[in-house]
Amino acid sequence: MKIKQLFIVCLFLTFTLQAQEKTVRFKVVSYNLRFGELASLEEIAAFINSEQPDVVALQEVDVKTYRDRTPHQHGKDFITELGYLTGMLTAYAKTIPHAGGYYGIGVLSKYPMSETKKILLPMPEGAKEQRALLKTNLELPDGRMFTFVSTHLDYPSSSVRQVQVDALTSALKDNPYPVIVAGDFNAHPDSPEIRKGMALWKEAGSPDFTVPADAPRAKIDYIFCYPENRWTVLSASTPKVTLSDHLPVTAELQLTFP
Repeated sequence: MKIKQLFIVCLFLTFTLQAQEKTVRFKVVSYNLRFGELASLEEIAAFINSEQPDVVALQEVDVKTYRDRTPHQHGKDFITELGYLTGMLTAYAKTIPHAGGYYGIGVLSKYPMSETKKILLPMPEGAKEQRALLKTNLELPDGRMFTFVSTHLDYPSSSVRQVQVDALTSALKDNPYPVIVAGDFNAHPDSPEIRKGMALWKEAGSPDFTVPADAPRAKIDYIFCYPENRWTVLSASTPKVTLSDHLPVTAELQLTFP
């Protein structure tokens, strides 16, 4: 009888381990930094560390700029310094040259990157600034892969963003790995670019407003996952920190592998 019970326990543990191996959990943070105008890099890094994320999407990331409005950030390499202060690996994509340096988007990751790629988004009539996707393929400890993308869409009009969202989906829908895309979409949830343009994606972020940080009245920051049936949202939040004019968005996600 004891041998039979031991066999059943071993069988149960085997099935449990196999089930666990098919899923992995991630903590995701997305944050528009407003080029560090309202906080030091040490304060931003301290917030990121407090969240204990696996991956972070950053927008409005300056590298060696000299803005009149931010003398405390002059000449600083945001992405490198934040990588150092958080102990995370980094990737950066310049979207435009600005104030003697670069302005763009970044990724922080606890996982190594097998590939990074900047994909420029279209600039249809009415566009104000060049925008992009920063695509990173990340390798888990067991060798499995997923793709993490940071983006920041243009702000002048919904029609511009609709074209950019179409380009985003086209660039990522046939990706060989499951995808998380996070960032500042500059669009409300009921806008065509979100409601229709991101309809194939699972929205993972909290529904809470994200701007302005001191008295939020609108949501324009998001976390999305694709393909929808591979992802489970375990929790989502919008931490109330005022280190930028945006609030950050976070999500705990579970990815199921075949």
